Amino acid sequence: MARSKQQRLVEDRLWELIEPLIPPRPVARGPGGRPRIDDRAALEGILFVLDTGCRWRDLPEELGCGSGHTAWRRLREWQAAGVWDRLHQLVLDELSDAELLDWSRGCIDGVSVRSKRGAS
Repeated sequence: MARSKQQRLVEDRLWELIEPLIPPRPVARGPGGRPRIDDRAALEGILFVLDTGCRWRDLPEELGCGSGHTAWRRLREWQAAGVWDRLHQLVLDELSDAELLDWSRGCIDGVSVRSKRGAS
């Protein structure tokens, strides 16, 4: 049973931010094969696995998100296309524009930054 609109993991506003960032569907390689899972459904599968911590192969089919392999492959494709980095920037910009972020309290932790060889 597929999720109804009320049960969506991805709210409409978040989907409005993400959808333009997702690369276009690849051209079909020929007739036959399974139809491609909708991008929003695949995103919901990705979020379900990341939120629950279940294994990719244990993604419940009842959610209507396709298989765990599909969700994992889409996550990998979108990472390579830079979707997550651009989404992160968009969310930060939107929160900043709404004055919901206080940039005066930001800090940089130099412990996680590698120094070049020979630097002290």
